[in-house]
Amino acid sequence: MQSNIWNFVASSIRPVVAKRCQTGLLYSVQHRQYSSTQEADLVVIGSGPGGYVASIKAAQLGLKTVCIEKNDTLGGTCLNVGCIPSKALLNNSHYYHMAHSGDLANRGVLVDNVRIDLEKLMATKSGAVKSLTGGIAQLFKKNKVTHIQGHGKITGVNQVTATKSDGSTEVVNTKNIMIATGSEVTPFPGIEIDEDTIVSSTGALSLKKIPKRMVVIGAGVIGLELGSVWGRLGAEVTAVEFLSSIGGVGIDGEVSKTFQKVLTKQGMKFKLGTKVTGAKKSGDVIKVAVADVLNPDKTEELECDVLLVCVGRRPYTENLGLEEMGIERDQRGRIPVNSHFQTVIPNIHAIGDCIHGPMLAHKAEDEGVVCVEGILGGAVHIDYNCVPSVIYTHPEVGWVGRTEEDLKCEGVEYKVGKFPFMANSRAKTNNETDGFVKVLSDKGTDRILGTHIIGPSAGELINEAVLAQEYGASAEDVARVCHAHPTCAEALREANLAAYCGKPINF
Repeated sequence: MQSNIWNFVASSIRPVVAKRCQTGLLYSVQHRQYSSTQEADLVVIGSGPGGYVASIKAAQLGLKTVCIEKNDTLGGTCLNVGCIPSKALLNNSHYYHMAHSGDLANRGVLVDNVRIDLEKLMATKSGAVKSLTGGIAQLFKKNKVTHIQGHGKITGVNQVTATKSDGSTEVVNTKNIMIATGSEVTPFPGIEIDEDTIVSSTGALSLKKIPKRMVVIGAGVIGLELGSVWGRLGAEVTAVEFLSSIGGVGIDGEVSKTFQKVLTKQGMKFKLGTKVTGAKKSGDVIKVAVADVLNPDKTEELECDVLLVCVGRRPYTENLGLEEMGIERDQRGRIPVNSHFQTVIPNIHAIGDCIHGPMLAHKAEDEGVVCVEGILGGAVHIDYNCVPSVIYTHPEVGWVGRTEEDLKCEGVEYKVGKFPFMANSRAKTNNETDGFVKVLSDKGTDRILGTHIIGPSAGELINEAVLAQEYGASAEDVARVCHAHPTCAEALREANLAAYCGKPINF
């Protein structure tokens, strides 16, 4: 009886199925899944900084562009659970710290009964995220980028299939494909993240209360930024780092040492050259076992309310159809590409965190733009030595180019120009004198090889150094450029003057 009923239903809808097939729409009675097909010039998988910027650029250059994103909102890790929310918390927690620590009182601004409204602090962060992710959606509409929500998978050399949350699929036939899937949190073996009290960077952005004690595994960029947030709000923060210095890969050694002193003065504690061997919950307390890297028999147990695991990120390259296409990944899970960001299949490209190079939003953005231009026959070039890095603590740290350690290792003869912020008039009037600017230039040609800043607005100041280095400027070039007075940027000019002739004016 049931079989007869089913045959009747199937025969009744067969004409409808036939009609939908002609228009590219299919319907499966048994699985109740819709599938549609469309055509494109470029399909971008992922809408993070690299993916959404590439999509907009492609559309502006006349390509019919489709961007597939698996999450509910656009923007990827950066806008949703990375750069943007962390900067909101860093900025606003600094205001609280200034008022609560007495810094404002020292400036003559008296504030009584200073309290923190954590719920409102988080709401402000969420508001910034919502505004910016919604802004991308509007930019997609403005530039006629088609957005498909679903998990994108390459199902052919010229085909990407998006699987949606309801199980339906949408197939896009395309001339070119760009993988911009970004990265995800690297797990720590033996420690299970619950995003409640044992958290990744994602959970650390949304804690429901301020912990009394926080242990951070990793004193790289993310660990220091999020550790700073909760330290400012009242937590006792201890950062455990396997390496003997803080700040991660690429930071200048002298800057790192100064950075550690400043953060220690602010209350953050460090255990360097130390590895975490395990962690377990005991009631409301988390016990973290650590050991000395050089002397493993030297062990210790740290107790905390919240454990933040920040041991880096790994490329998100699973279930993208790479194996089926014959695209192999390297030992880190990254997708190998050539100088035009092409994989072994020329019309399939990859950019951002899922390929080699620093995992930085702005690096992915630049790669997305030049990759699109390359698809259309334009020149493809990025000088990775001119990609800046910034740590948004207080003070900020920013750098570009080579470190002293790099130059010594490479046997390059160089000059050093330094200028402290304590001798800068604007920093002095703002009572933000920690840190310095350090410029490294070629001893023979005076060409700028690297710039390293720890101090107020380092993230903004570093961009002048990036521009100078990108265009092959010498230290003398920057030293002879007029800078507004009084500004912190004058410290950069003075450091270049010191590198050029050995004598800054104001120190």
